[in-house]
Amino acid sequence: MSRSPRYGIALAAFGALVLTPDAVLMRLSGMDGWQMLGWRGLCVGAVFWAAWLLLVRDPGGIRRLICPAGAVLILSQFLNATLFPLGIGAAPVAVVLLAVATTPVWAALLSRVLLAEPASRATWAAIAAVAVGIAVAVSGKGDLAVNRAALIGALCGLGVALALATTFVTLRRAPELPLLPALGTGAFLAGIMGFVLTGPSQMTEGNVPAILVTGLLILPASFFALSSASRHTQAANVSLLMLLETVLGPLWVWMALGEAPTSRMLTGGAIVVVSLALYILAPGAARARRPKAS
Repeated sequence: MSRSPRYGIALAAFGALVLTPDAVLMRLSGMDGWQMLGWRGLCVGAVFWAAWLLLVRDPGGIRRLICPAGAVLILSQFLNATLFPLGIGAAPVAVVLLAVATTPVWAALLSRVLLAEPASRATWAAIAAVAVGIAVAVSGKGDLAVNRAALIGALCGLGVALALATTFVTLRRAPELPLLPALGTGAFLAGIMGFVLTGPSQMTEGNVPAILVTGLLILPASFFALSSASRHTQAANVSLLMLLETVLGPLWVWMALGEAPTSRMLTGGAIVVVSLALYILAPGAARARRPKAS
């Protein structure tokens, strides 16, 4: 059934808001990158596959996944699931999130190249305004010093951004792909790698309940909503709304760990939230042309 692009915007906003506590729970887990990868990947993979087997039961879905677009979708999810916890484990959160914040740019560029779906002036204006807000939010802190850890975190974040953009554009280009088994397979493969490299004896070290909340609840709900949204609105719109995590995440850290946000964080966060609100509410902002038939 065809739905209004506004439905896609609302679904993406829901997914983005659900995702905002992710970083603080990762911090509370006290785990390293590979250990978090193992738990998150295995949990997300299990939830998505269980949901598909119990609720969908479509044998033809697997056949539809065996194609180049299906392979791209699985690989993108694998890279996303792998690089984010490794980046968080190696570098300051601000560096990783700043790099992930480039997702809308990658999504707009990929949509133009692969879907002949150019981003509107309003979209590019929103991307620019959000970039300014995020730059203000993360500036003025020692977290952004250039060193090996920061470089690793930035590269991981850029990889996540490109993987997310590829996921959204692929689903928009090939809406017939079965979402749950595709995302579940990519996440599960990443989780197996994290589990093997961590070792069974070390997997239970740290705050396991905190990481289970992210793997069993937050990530499945948010990624399903965000990925589904890309079928109803442009990938750049979904990517823009994901940036709510960049500015609202620190508020969760403040409440959970007592790390009060700086005035720059509050100012930058306000710029991002207001920019996204104006973009979403602007007449025609949510309109999206469907990709041309291939």
